[in-house]
Amino acid sequence: MERKVVLVTGSTRGIGKAIITDFAIKGYNVVINYKNSEFEAQILKQELEDTYNIEALIIKADVSKENEVKEMVQQIINKFGKIDVLVNNAGIAIDKEFEDRTVEDWQLTLNVNLIGPFLVSKYVGAEMLKQENGKIINISSTNGINSFFPTSIDYDASKAGLINLTHNLAIQFAPYINVNCIAPGWVNTEMNKCLPKEFIEEETQKIYKKRFAEPEEIAKVVTFIASSDADYINDEVIKIDGGY
Repeated sequence: MERKVVLVTGSTRGIGKAIITDFAIKGYNVVINYKNSEFEAQILKQELEDTYNIEALIIKADVSKENEVKEMVQQIINKFGKIDVLVNNAGIAIDKEFEDRTVEDWQLTLNVNLIGPFLVSKYVGAEMLKQENGKIINISSTNGINSFFPTSIDYDASKAGLINLTHNLAIQFAPYINVNCIAPGWVNTEMNKCLPKEFIEEETQKIYKKRFAEPEEIAKVVTFIASSDADYINDEVIKIDGGY
């Protein structure tokens, strides 16, 4: 059977790495996208190919730059001939006090977290429409739903915008492409481990499960939504926060 192909943006670390690893476990050929971490991308490629006997393609691309997105999609088509699943995972967070935040901070955050998924979905979606089949999964956050922090006001806004983008793309690409959104709460990533200990303890107490999620717990929901078992799940926002 021909292997399916998945592109996960920002997939060399954290949730993105867990997601692309779970796709490899399930037999997908994978496209590892990165912006800065080439060494990590090479290590991940070797690990996934050796362990799971799949093909991995590495592409450096800034998702907020249209020409780089177009080139990335063309490279994937040249290599694999198709893209079955897109996971818009790449994102940034700039934590600053509200009064210190600048217009430039807002522009950078929105460019990566919102315009990036629009661009990648536009060009990948065009390829999926040719084959009349595909899955797009956007990685938002509970920061776009019910957990808000003025120190990440632009991040929160971008993740709310990504949820709105999901609904619009589901309409735009119907009936051939399913578009869904995953909204994780706190996840045990390297980035979050650097948060102040007192803050982590305070947030953990707000979570019904009394712990942060592991990246793999998010990844398993993503790969399920991408599977044929979830073909009738469309235009949904799935919150994964352990209860909060």
